[in-house]
Amino acid sequence: MATLIRSKISNKLSNAATSVSNKSQAKVSGMFARMGFQAATDEEALGFAACDDLDYDHRQGLQMDILKNDEVGGEGGGEFPGDDTVEGDSHYQRDGTGPPPSSSKDGGICDELAAQDKPKITAWEAGWNVTNAIQGMFVLGLPYAILHGGYLGLFLIIFAAVVCCYTGKILIACLYEENEDGELVRVRDSYVDIANACCAPRFPSLGGYVVNVAQIIELVMTCILYVVVSGNLMYNSFPSLPVSQKSWAIIATAALLPCAFLKNLKAVSKFSLLCTLAHFVINILVIAYCLSRARDWAWDKVKFYIDVKKFPISIGIIVFSYTSQIFLPSLEGNMQKPSEFHCMMNWTHIAACILKGLFALVAYLTWADATKEVITDNLPSTIRAVVNIFLVAKALLSYPLPFFAAVEVLEKSLFQDGARAYFPDCYGGDGRLKSWGLSLRCGLVVFTLLMAIYVPHFALLMGLTGSLTGAGLCFLLPSLFHLKLMWRKMLWHHVFFDVAIFVIGGICSISGFIHSMEGLIEAYKYNIED
Repeated sequence: MATLIRSKISNKLSNAATSVSNKSQAKVSGMFARMGFQAATDEEALGFAACDDLDYDHRQGLQMDILKNDEVGGEGGGEFPGDDTVEGDSHYQRDGTGPPPSSSKDGGICDELAAQDKPKITAWEAGWNVTNAIQGMFVLGLPYAILHGGYLGLFLIIFAAVVCCYTGKILIACLYEENEDGELVRVRDSYVDIANACCAPRFPSLGGYVVNVAQIIELVMTCILYVVVSGNLMYNSFPSLPVSQKSWAIIATAALLPCAFLKNLKAVSKFSLLCTLAHFVINILVIAYCLSRARDWAWDKVKFYIDVKKFPISIGIIVFSYTSQIFLPSLEGNMQKPSEFHCMMNWTHIAACILKGLFALVAYLTWADATKEVITDNLPSTIRAVVNIFLVAKALLSYPLPFFAAVEVLEKSLFQDGARAYFPDCYGGDGRLKSWGLSLRCGLVVFTLLMAIYVPHFALLMGLTGSLTGAGLCFLLPSLFHLKLMWRKMLWHHVFFDVAIFVIGGICSISGFIHSMEGLIEAYKYNIED
């Protein structure tokens, strides 16, 4: 009797499974037919099913931690257990910080549920992130920009803030399109998605390659600048020691080699708030010292004319200090109220404009024509060493952030892009980094050291980076993408603004790049030390 009951139950379950399978196959076949593809034959379907079973078993082994901690993410939404991709799983294994990100544009039910459960940030928290990006330690080079630009340099600090705020807003506008009901819907997720949409359908991936290359250049150059400024600050803090600036750069890089072993930024992020607060304290100390010498301020040294040869370098320095467009799409997508993004951009850039302008002007008035590329080098030796040591600590703790971001872009573009990857995955099946992948990371650290040794010129490198990638990512590409995607809905004055920004940004980028390269070649030729 028990055997008969089990047989009936088994037959019913088998029939139900067959019915569900037939319905699913019919739905999939209909979907592919609507897309213009021919349905697979029975033998092909069996082959696909076998591959999917093997893939499912492999992914189930990788997702044991997720099954314990996240029922929704681990069960695949409870309806489609095979939707999570291997790339996402390996990313989770490497980070160990949460569910794997979506690798598709649609995302599916699982990704929608994960997005709903993902914690969002407030406008104040988003503003804090933007402030960290545009008011970092690179403001130390702004007084040097005033040295070669005078009052026009101050105007450019204001102008760059207005333009970068505007281009940040129009870049986010490119993420949205109107649906049939006239409502704005987010259809893109990143800067790369916007670039690819602009180049489609003829070159659907060209824009993404351009943005990725620009992003990698800017991130790597940022790492180089951190090494350069560390060597510069230590050399000027202890001039009596028989250690050259290049030797200090080597010592700093030796301390940065553990960055090659980073799996995530959880440990580093704990110091980010402390570093930022320390940097604000240092800025206040510099301003306080300058105010104590207000009687000796050289107002007559602030000129209305510019140094035609060196002023384009100042443009690159100012633009580079405002770069934040790379991460704005991700930041806006993680806000609790995306409608507050515009207001957040307004007050962060207004605050940055005021603080940068005051800092640059007050510092230049204090030291006038003696202003150095890194303004803390002008401080008296009694307090210079203390301030510079804090700045070096901040630079070394800030290095892992752009380094890890550059590694992620390189790995995703060259090693983990599925069938389109140029090289085999640098991670093993267990999620561990392979030895040659570790060697590539160490090679990137050494490359930043070599660049810092052979081109130890903070202002010139900063101007070159701002002119090359800063102007491109902040001025040229956002205005170009906005014109391409939104021109039918734009008012005439918006079109005028975008065209004007594109033209002005192009001129500044070309002139700044040429003069920065000339300065670097001249400095390298005559071995001019900063």
